[in-house]
Amino acid sequence: MATVHVFLVFLLMNTMILCNSQLSPSFYDNTCPNALATIRTSIRTAVSRERRMAASIIRLHFHDCFVQGCDASILLSEEAAPDSERLAIQNANSARGFEVIDAAKVEVERVCPGIVSCADILAVAARDASVAVGGPSWTVKLGRRDSTESKRSLAEANLPRFTSSLQTHIDNFRGKNLNVRDYVALSGSHTIGQAQCVTFRGRIYDNTSDIDAGFASTRRRRCPNTAGEGDGNLAPLDLVTPNSFDNNYFKNLIQKKGLLQSDQILFSGEETDSIVTEYSNNPATFKADFANAMVKMGDISPLTGSSGIIRTVCSTLP
Repeated sequence: MATVHVFLVFLLMNTMILCNSQLSPSFYDNTCPNALATIRTSIRTAVSRERRMAASIIRLHFHDCFVQGCDASILLSEEAAPDSERLAIQNANSARGFEVIDAAKVEVERVCPGIVSCADILAVAARDASVAVGGPSWTVKLGRRDSTESKRSLAEANLPRFTSSLQTHIDNFRGKNLNVRDYVALSGSHTIGQAQCVTFRGRIYDNTSDIDAGFASTRRRRCPNTAGEGDGNLAPLDLVTPNSFDNNYFKNLIQKKGLLQSDQILFSGEETDSIVTEYSNNPATFKADFANAMVKMGDISPLTGSSGIIRTVCSTLP
């Protein structure tokens, strides 16, 4: 009996540890009940100043979660982490919105200092950014803690590249417990935002059959076919409604008007074609799948319980 009793106590203790480590939408209900409203106000203000910021914040959350989990490691500056993820080729001179998350953190710290993690603020901010431009909402699970490390090498190994093949992207997402449908839905975040000339120059001058000639001609106007010239010139990822979260991105792909090669491969005679067609015909399905995929992405390897820390400033370490 004593052995059974000890086993039951052990089982109960481990169950409690597991439960305490799980993410929950109500995590801050008692410790910081105004956290979500405070973050929402801050993000709405930032997006109202610049609509493009919505895309930047969603991308920031995505690039955070795909590298050692949703732990705010991407937010650490080069001063805090000399080998920061910000320096990775997929982030350098393109990842943005850090100051928006820092500003939201300042506001949250005013109402409940030392309670809410930067990782959770970024997760909530991505949801609020989506809503601010007409995108879907979803319930954000909370309780993440912040990493004390940020490694460029991990970012370069884990983040997708615009030159990667369809199968490489699918395998990458599967490695993060995201299926093909999640991959296509999350790619639909390119219904908002902009890309730099250097990322689509090869596509618009390639003269292949997977790009609309008129579309390529339009994009060439501000993207010279000379390396180093106009590299940072921007073009909307969705030419039709670049500041609204809708399903035009998928309609563009069917018309061979995907800006990035990594966009157009979603409609290139492969297994993702049918999902693109479905989303182009049914915006409600796309938005629902996007919301579900964002929840799944937010579950990638969070630091919980006693792991990690709560940073008081998102870009620096204590």
